Amino acid sequence: MIAVHTGELREAARTLEAGARVLLSGTVYTARDAAHQRIVALLDEGGDLPFPLDGACVYYAGPTPARPGQVIGSCGPTTSDRMDPYTPRLLALGLCGMIGKGGRAETVCQAMQAYGAVYFCAVGGAGALAAQCVRSCEEIAFHDLGCESVKRLEMEAFPLVVAVDARGGNLFRRAEARA
Repeated sequence: MIAVHTGELREAARTLEAGARVLLSGTVYTARDAAHQRIVALLDEGGDLPFPLDGACVYYAGPTPARPGQVIGSCGPTTSDRMDPYTPRLLALGLCGMIGKGGRAETVCQAMQAYGAVYFCAVGGAGALAAQCVRSCEEIAFHDLGCESVKRLEMEAFPLVVAVDARGGNLFRRAEARA
């Protein structure tokens, strides 16, 4: 396992290899498809973004509300390809890490290589387990989206696998080649 802090993700993203197991700590922002659509609309309008894209890591998740005494509810990944239409533009603006489940479009993989980004996969169906890695959760934008609003999470030792790396390594392509 490789320990990575999001504050060092820009550098780490260029060296991590597909298949590596990572424990990610630091600031991560949640955003699903509706939030991505709004972020791109803000970019088109010249508006202020809810978080700085440069060096950011986005978790494709819509956490459920926290129960009393908890920081967050279930916090599992959603299917990443719904964000593919927006991702190359965000990568060009500095996004360097993404967390979700499932494969990515070739255009996203090419943009990851061009901009030095990494795509991590989290275990689907284990949202309660993922929630145990969240130390704090603050809703920061698009409150009307409910569980799909943008949240700033502070994570500690979130277990992930590098699914697509910045040099073109891709676990999904490897699996397809074997099939």
